[in-house]
Amino acid sequence: MGAAQRTAPGASAARELVSRYFELSGDELLVDGVSVSRIVAEHGTPLFIYSGRVLDVKSCRLRSALPPEFSICYSVKANPNPFLLGRFLAKGCGLEIASGGEFYLALSAGCPPEKILFAGPGKSIAELEFVLSRGIGEIHVESALEVDRIGNLCRRLGQKVGIAVRVNPPAVAQGGAMRMGGKAVPFGIDLEQLDAVLERILHDEAIEFRGLHFYVGTQILDCAVLSRQYREAVNIAEAIALRLGRPMATVNFGGGLGVPYFSDEQELDLENFGRELDGLIAENRAKPVFAGTTFVVEPGRYLVAEAGIYAVQVNDIKVSRGKKFLIVDGGMNHHLAASGNLGQVIKRNFPLAILNKMSQTPTERVDVVGPLCTPLDVLARDVEVPRPEIGDWIGVFQSGAYARTASPLGFLSHPNPAEVLVESGSVGLIRRRGTYADLLADVPGQQ
Repeated sequence: MGAAQRTAPGASAARELVSRYFELSGDELLVDGVSVSRIVAEHGTPLFIYSGRVLDVKSCRLRSALPPEFSICYSVKANPNPFLLGRFLAKGCGLEIASGGEFYLALSAGCPPEKILFAGPGKSIAELEFVLSRGIGEIHVESALEVDRIGNLCRRLGQKVGIAVRVNPPAVAQGGAMRMGGKAVPFGIDLEQLDAVLERILHDEAIEFRGLHFYVGTQILDCAVLSRQYREAVNIAEAIALRLGRPMATVNFGGGLGVPYFSDEQELDLENFGRELDGLIAENRAKPVFAGTTFVVEPGRYLVAEAGIYAVQVNDIKVSRGKKFLIVDGGMNHHLAASGNLGQVIKRNFPLAILNKMSQTPTERVDVVGPLCTPLDVLARDVEVPRPEIGDWIGVFQSGAYARTASPLGFLSHPNPAEVLVESGSVGLIRRRGTYADLLADVPGQQ
């Protein structure tokens, strides 16, 4: 048996998360003091369970690490449930959106329009008109054409809007699961083209230049990589501000703060990162180009991933040519990332455990698969678990971000899963379970 098998991919990471954020009652997982058996008895499976305590811990930890000159805008794309958006708003966060739909959700959650930032490539004219007609804090432009579109819409609507330019620098510190800059990408404006775009902005009285936006990678766990990227962004911002002869109102570093999904990954050293940022601010605080500058971070995954558990129930157990399969009632249609089909080249297991056998000794190796008619529907391969039985509840941890929201919910027409928020011993339904009738809700004449 090789080393990779002995470490039981997914199992040790689950134990680490449980020890950090959750509790046990005998063999059973407790989420904020509530047993999994109670939660699923009330709301069924498949089910997304979110811990209010973990959400609070993560947001408070980040706010404490950042210098006071920094503001936090939660990235709605990570998990757009309005109840979660409202929770981050109550913590003083703004919201970063990437579509007209996310703008609508942000407003529905009670976010003041001036606390919303709109980023992302390919914004449609209809989306831009929608956000401009309702008011928005800042639009982050990603092309010269977008600058012209915004200016024309502002003149037609009789409005003025603040914009920031997303910059694609020529070279970036390496790191992160997915690079979104430093090469030919659809995101942002290449640094070598920036002067021409700024010239258009500064000569258009319908728009106000406010600052720069940098976002070059995701899922970064290395504090040194983040620090180098932030320093590079500040250096670029300073050089441009000096050329323009005006201070920067905002410098936005995007997201990228990672969380450990797998057994060989280490948690981001947020305290050390905070010290690095303190030093960066101290070096630049007295410079006129940063007088009054607000530095912005847009975390999504960091704030919500560890708060979420995707709970499914074992419906069948079968052995095929010596391999045991646990067939559960939800899969890649609800959690594409856990199936490995959202960017993974080699399938790696998310932290996973049998939620009603947490204290029992693992004795078997199994694959955990969903109910879909495709070999891609695999939540875990070769994971070590206690002896499984029909009716057991499997929990996929690290499921608060890019799970339900990044999955093909319509595949095979299974009803959508419910979502609940657990805190202080109570369980609140924050998204109802779908029904078969919902499958026809948007088909004309079939409602």
